[in-house]
Amino acid sequence: MQRIRLRYTKRGRLRFTSHRDFQRAFERALRRAEVPMAYSAGFTPHPKVSYANAAPTGTGSEAEFLEIALTAPRDPETLRALLDESLPPGLDVVDAVEARTSGLADRLTASVWELRLDGVDPIDAARAVEAFTKAETVEVQRMTKNGVRTFDARPAVVGLESLPGAETHSSRADRPTDQPCAILRLVVRHVTPAVRPDDVLSGLRAVADLAPPVPAAVTRLAQGLLDEETGTVTDPLAPDREAAPAPMAAPAAAATAPTPEGSA
Repeated sequence: MQRIRLRYTKRGRLRFTSHRDFQRAFERALRRAEVPMAYSAGFTPHPKVSYANAAPTGTGSEAEFLEIALTAPRDPETLRALLDESLPPGLDVVDAVEARTSGLADRLTASVWELRLDGVDPIDAARAVEAFTKAETVEVQRMTKNGVRTFDARPAVVGLESLPGAETHSSRADRPTDQPCAILRLVVRHVTPAVRPDDVLSGLRAVADLAPPVPAAVTRLAQGLLDEETGTVTDPLAPDREAAPAPMAAPAAAATAPTPEGSA
């Protein structure tokens, strides 16, 4: 059985696609692309697809991951292209590798997010970021199925900065506008309870009264293993690429012996 790991995106209006909606669209794409899927046993067999740490509904993403199991081997790049053609624009399969290591989910320990705050002065955003990063605790509240829960969002935040007003990913993909806005870059650990971008926005409101006039456009730029020394997030598919066998070198052409001078 071959396992293929895929990275896909949620762009533009399709950031509002729920995870359940994506699952249905992806299973239809598997059928259209005639992928030789492995199925679970039991009375209701279903394709063996493992989803890892899906982004919340309403957020864009450049770094969503899943793994599929096949009953027959396929070239990962060819499979990626077929699935990408079978999904609507915005749900794009952008990378594929054969799984040669274990524990993909264990390598998703942090995410990098971009938060576009339309209508917010970048100076005000920078002051709020400074107040947040200097705070020892930032208590926020979230409504759960068991009622309102209060927790400290500060420990999970590895990095938070206000970026210069340059061209950004979210301005191209999610909500292009000519109005001034603040751009925040957030690096957050995956902890329990999960600290999401909207929790950080709640924290900015609590410590600095920063309240964007319209909902933030949020895009996940990366997720993977957190490098504690640099605060960066590494590509979780890199170990599978590194474990792939090196391509075999083409045999060298046989040398032609020189013809002796004067021979016929």
